[in-house]
Amino acid sequence: MTIHTQEELEGLQRAGRTVAEVLRRMAAAIEPGMTTAELDALGERWLAEAGAEPAPRLAYGFPGATCISVNEEIAHGIPGARVLRRGDMVNIDVSARVDGFFADTGASTVVPPDDVAKRRVRHATRAALDAALREVKAGARLNRIGQAIEGVARRSGLRIVRNLCSHGVGSALHEEPTEITGYHEPRDGRRMHEGQVFTIEPFLSTKARAAVDGGDGWTLVGPAGGITAQYEHTLVVGRQGPIVVTDLRWVQ
Repeated sequence: MTIHTQEELEGLQRAGRTVAEVLRRMAAAIEPGMTTAELDALGERWLAEAGAEPAPRLAYGFPGATCISVNEEIAHGIPGARVLRRGDMVNIDVSARVDGFFADTGASTVVPPDDVAKRRVRHATRAALDAALREVKAGARLNRIGQAIEGVARRSGLRIVRNLCSHGVGSALHEEPTEITGYHEPRDGRRMHEGQVFTIEPFLSTKARAAVDGGDGWTLVGPAGGITAQYEHTLVVGRQGPIVVTDLRWVQ
């Protein structure tokens, strides 16, 4: 999608605010003993109240309104009977269509109490997202996003989950530009253009270099005992920088 008018920008911003607010409320609602299905039900209710349609279900028939991935699960976790325990790392990914516009966001948090190792991975992943955002402007090469993420991962001593990528969004959940890698791909000569809409979503891990099928057809997992975090923004490319339509500053 490319934004051409103020009305289109405002429509995308409404979608971005909706998914960011639902994500904020879901993260704040987490407590030990609740199931991921119960957490997802809250997200589904809040999306419906905002007039939003859950994008994973709409686009792919996903068996949940949101994706909730716990500990060794890296992405696309199916909400279900899994009980959240103290110290669990939880990734929540919320995407929705609002008045025809798709927005996508995600964040990782911990069921209290937190610990140093999990906090280190989350902070590094947030830093990678921030570094990548600084590379966004019209005319810049798309591969600068992965280069920025890779630099933070290297300095932090963490691995990049290389088979999960950022992607175009806006008129569909996944669209061009596809496969915006989280590492530097020198052969990628594509350039950003003004008004272009896409996500940035680094995945950094202590152990995983790739996410693999967890056996249910949806959930992607990493090695046992590994810690993986993800943060995601939806943005519009501006002349001098990004217009971020989601807001994750509240997630710790």
